[in-house]
Amino acid sequence: MDNALININGNGVPTLEILVMMTVVMMLPSLVIMMTSFTRTIIILSFTRNALGIQQTPPNMVLVGIALFLTLFIMRPVISDINEQAYQPYVDGQITQEQALNRAEVPIKRFMLRQTEVSSVNLFMEMADIEEPEEMEDLPLSVVIPSFMTSELKRGFMAGFLIFIPFLLIDIIVSSVLMSMGMIMLPPATIALPFKLLLFITVNGWELLFSAIVNGFNY
Repeated sequence: MDNALININGNGVPTLEILVMMTVVMMLPSLVIMMTSFTRTIIILSFTRNALGIQQTPPNMVLVGIALFLTLFIMRPVISDINEQAYQPYVDGQITQEQALNRAEVPIKRFMLRQTEVSSVNLFMEMADIEEPEEMEDLPLSVVIPSFMTSELKRGFMAGFLIFIPFLLIDIIVSSVLMSMGMIMLPPATIALPFKLLLFITVNGWELLFSAIVNGFNY
């Protein structure tokens, strides 16, 4: 039944193509998380919120929205390459679906490998018993994706650690002042919060944070 067709609005559409499209749509959220800058971005934003000591502001929906649009901005060159090299030729009928998928892998692999540490790639190549190819882009996605995710988690947590340091210093100073004044019953976090917000606003924190996230990726 390879040649089976389903008529939709009078047009014949290959059944296999519909199944592939449905599978891609269902996996799209996972692909966005695993193969783009989304993971590192949302981790850094979450650490920033926790460092400020405001657990519910901005709310999770806002953080996810910010991370999503920053991801679209960061991935813009990759999306453009995929559109030019794979999607448009496929729509124009110049290449097959398999060729389009193979072409689409190249820009996304190139992006992921530029963010991935060599130690992470070597680790998963060793576990998969794969020899190092002449070109790193020849590695299968089953090796590139977990290597990329490992490096992204490491960088996200390192950035979170650096973000915490100045706010932690404010907590320490406020706690020391309150202890020296004998106000041991007054929660230091409550007093430190306005100073944290003042520091964040004074240095134009959101613009500084967003620019650091975007510039942290290698194109």
